[in-house]
Amino acid sequence: MRLIARAVIAFSALTMVTLTALAEDKVHKLALQITDNDPQKMNTVLNVAANVARHYTDMGEEVDIKVVAFNQGLHMFRADTSPVSKRMTSFVQSMPNVSFEACNNTLQTMVKKTGKDIQLLEGVEIVPAGAVALMELDIDGYTILRP
Repeated sequence: MRLIARAVIAFSALTMVTLTALAEDKVHKLALQITDNDPQKMNTVLNVAANVARHYTDMGEEVDIKVVAFNQGLHMFRADTSPVSKRMTSFVQSMPNVSFEACNNTLQTMVKKTGKDIQLLEGVEIVPAGAVALMELDIDGYTILRP
């Protein structure tokens, strides 16, 4: 009986050490959704990204943050209409753990409505569909927030 108890204790201790090691290597994952053409909400998204990045960086931990824009939120990434273009440029240059994804469905709809090509800000990646990108990020373990 004592042998079984010792084995259980040893197994429990080994499991705790393994889980602690895994937790220490964990990359924190955050996806921020923007769907409104509202400068205040766009700034809030950037504030949240900066605060979360700073929090984990200060703790010496990794964080990966993705900002996903679709619908009217795509204006955040448009070179011609973004009210936060200067902040976006700063993020791209100074925060490698924050990336930006633009919905191609929304982009193509805007191109059709305006009848002209739409340029996105530097550092913005185009994904096929913003909603699908968020769904896939959720599956990959990202916490999804809509500030």
